[in-house]
Amino acid sequence: MPYRQSEKEQVRERARAERDKLAPGEIAAKSLAICRSVRGMLDGRVNVLLYASKGQEVDTRPLMESLLSGGVGLVVPIIEKETRTLRLSFVNDLSVLVGSTFSVPEPIGNEIPAREDEIGAVVVPLIAFDRTGHRLGYGAGYYDRFLSKNPGLIKIGVAFSCQEVPETPADGNDIAMDVIVTEREIIRCRGNRAGPGACGHPGGR
Repeated sequence: MPYRQSEKEQVRERARAERDKLAPGEIAAKSLAICRSVRGMLDGRVNVLLYASKGQEVDTRPLMESLLSGGVGLVVPIIEKETRTLRLSFVNDLSVLVGSTFSVPEPIGNEIPAREDEIGAVVVPLIAFDRTGHRLGYGAGYYDRFLSKNPGLIKIGVAFSCQEVPETPADGNDIAMDVIVTEREIIRCRGNRAGPGACGHPGGR
């Protein structure tokens, strides 16, 4: 039975409230730990789709810098608000990222178009998550629509451990992650596609 939107919103708000309790220094330190763990998983990936962070999200800038310095292709999503879809662009210089739709940093005016079939992995922001890999985002469904069209991508969710919930309300339109990375652990969720480690158990950092 599909969950009511009110149930999702309640879980989303509780998890967001926990995240928003983090001080800037905590966010920086925890984000760096998460970025280091994710970076270790991306060796050999030709191109990676990675969101440019804002506000209290896991800060992805250290990961972006590491990917660029390591010669890994960095692709960022651009929000198409009218169609609720994501447009993709390579980024070679982080200075081109400026606040745009929903205050998300995007390379507006400096786009280098990328195709969906050029990407090997995607790093997804989470508002709430559970150990089965289900997630809640901001509620507009941008990533769920994108991932449903690209099922072959390795799906890596990132969040702070305080955003974990016992069960995330999920229905048929919600796409689960293959792995979720927090500052404490790597949680393998779906068939161990992203490496060793059993579902729901830490795979190390």
